[in-house]
Amino acid sequence: MNKGKLIVFSAPSGSGKTTIVKHLLKQEDLNLEFSISAASRDPRGEEVNGKDYYFISLEEFKKHIKAEDFLEWEEVYRDNFYGTLKSEIERIWALGKNVIFDIDVAGGLRIKHKFPEQTLAVFVKPPSVDELKRRLKERSTESEDKINMRIAKASVELATAPQFDVIIKNYDLAVALEEAHQLVKDFVSK
Repeated sequence: MNKGKLIVFSAPSGSGKTTIVKHLLKQEDLNLEFSISAASRDPRGEEVNGKDYYFISLEEFKKHIKAEDFLEWEEVYRDNFYGTLKSEIERIWALGKNVIFDIDVAGGLRIKHKFPEQTLAVFVKPPSVDELKRRLKERSTESEDKINMRIAKASVELATAPQFDVIIKNYDLAVALEEAHQLVKDFVSK
């Protein structure tokens, strides 16, 4: 596994990383393909298996861990696993494309450590924790308890920002989108 570039976007839930990644995927000059993560949870809202995530059972996820099928994986919440299958990266590189990730902070840093020269690790910083909470509530996809769990996790995640190559402050979405596009464009053209 040593072919294309890897672009990691990580941030606390509600920071805007998914919006930024979706924008970048539409930019043909970047030659990007989305890395679909595996998840041991059920789909939320409009999520589609094989497009947003590969939804697999907890038992199946643990079998993949034992078989060392993951490039990285994390138990994000109790019995709630997420990970990147090695086969997903190979699939994208076989298409001749660069891989873009929308993953949690721990997974993003693992990829950066495994492929330090090939990876651009970007942390998307929200305006504030209060704004994060407002955005998560606006989604209306999770219970108050789940939102509070995400907010508690956000402070820990925010502390890891300096370990990333670049921090994009998402205070103004249009500015963040432009900054992300330029960063990725410069990185993939090296």
